[in-house]
Amino acid sequence: MEFILAIAIGILFASGIWLILRPRSFQVIIGLMLLSYATNLFIFITGKLAIDKPAFTVTSDAVEMAQFTDPLPQALVLTAIVIGFATTALYLVVLLGSRGLTGTDHVDGKEREVTHE
Repeated sequence: MEFILAIAIGILFASGIWLILRPRSFQVIIGLMLLSYATNLFIFITGKLAIDKPAFTVTSDAVEMAQFTDPLPQALVLTAIVIGFATTALYLVVLLGSRGLTGTDHVDGKEREVTHE
């Protein structure tokens, strides 16, 4: 299972970096989103995913902490998802404003000249 998750995180990171290096703004935004998804998945799996185990206990007895999952990575990922949505919305507004001002969606603001030979 760890190998499959490592491959999935690697593919998400590689795809995100490849898209960030593209010349169009929309591709850069999608690349940033893929990088944030890969980071969220990485943080989530560091919390030792446990199946059929509670995140907390309601008894006052001394308990073994190894029986419970760590809720901190889950809270961090939830916060990161909310912040990711907000920054993606900001990126889209900036993209639309830049497209309206420059007339192109290239990152550098210039269209590439096509040479026909």
